[in-house]
Amino acid sequence: MLNERQEMVLKLIVEEYVKSAEPVGSRTLSKQMDVSPATIRNEMSDLEDLGFLEKTHTSSGRVPSEKGYRYYIETILAKVENDTNDFTKFDKLFENREIEREDVIKEAINLLSQATNCTAIALGPNAYNSRVKKVQLIPLKDTLALILVITNMGYVESKQITVSEDMEMSELVKVIDLLNELLADTPISQVSEKLHYEIERQKVKELLKYRETIVDSFIEAFSKFAQTKYYLTGSSNMLYQPEFNDITKLREFLNTIENNEIFKIVETNSDGVSVKIGHENTVTSMRDCTVVSANYETHDGEHGTISVVGPTRMEYRKVISLIKYLTRHLTKLYEDK
Repeated sequence: MLNERQEMVLKLIVEEYVKSAEPVGSRTLSKQMDVSPATIRNEMSDLEDLGFLEKTHTSSGRVPSEKGYRYYIETILAKVENDTNDFTKFDKLFENREIEREDVIKEAINLLSQATNCTAIALGPNAYNSRVKKVQLIPLKDTLALILVITNMGYVESKQITVSEDMEMSELVKVIDLLNELLADTPISQVSEKLHYEIERQKVKELLKYRETIVDSFIEAFSKFAQTKYYLTGSSNMLYQPEFNDITKLREFLNTIENNEIFKIVETNSDGVSVKIGHENTVTSMRDCTVVSANYETHDGEHGTISVVGPTRMEYRKVISLIKYLTRHLTKLYEDK
């Protein structure tokens, strides 16, 4: 546990660094705390020794470490009231009874991204992590069929696909049987990836030799199924973050979003607000990022998830306050509609 002055030094360094993205020096803090720069330097040195601060190579100033951010969130912010954000735009959105629920969620995520200058994500109720229980295909016309995907959560999704005129129904049955064998208990989010992988195996390749069109249709259908269950916006905000001036880092981040890997680090099963900082994230390209997530309740005890993804140098007080506000109002939205 840090003493009162150490906590104040850490708090000011975190908040100053969030604003400036520049290492914070003793003179900056001396003016704010009304103590000498030498005293501040001693406290900064002690905090560095304890692992709460880091010294960069280009400056005598300090920046928060991941441990410092964690202490700031769990100890320092716990002693202060939530950030007094202006919720006017959000309030107007939730008060509008003429907008469909899904559109309200999307617009709320847009506003969240704008307010935080970060990437914002909404995951629908459990669907993205649902697993395939069974795949069925129902012929509609000579060249049309309906895919039914039944999940372990009881969801049933349907996608219409076009069937080649020279494809026999017996061939379709073989494909369905094979897909059921390959995809049983596979998370919806991983279906496309698994199909691409399995098709490369020689036995499967041979079985599907004359059925590539139908398999491509299945892959597209499953991809759409997964994609309809989330909404992501604000990925371009990272272009303006100093941490991503390194084009390699930026490219890796954008690839993580494009390949849906970002969902591996979104916490969907926690109570309250979850904050994953830097190396706490399992995806390598997200090691300079923080992911703040919280669940909102829907009907029948299900839940969805709201997340903000940004640099570790994010406005934690503001982000956490906004996410708490949104999850509370989204839960109420499901109660009212």
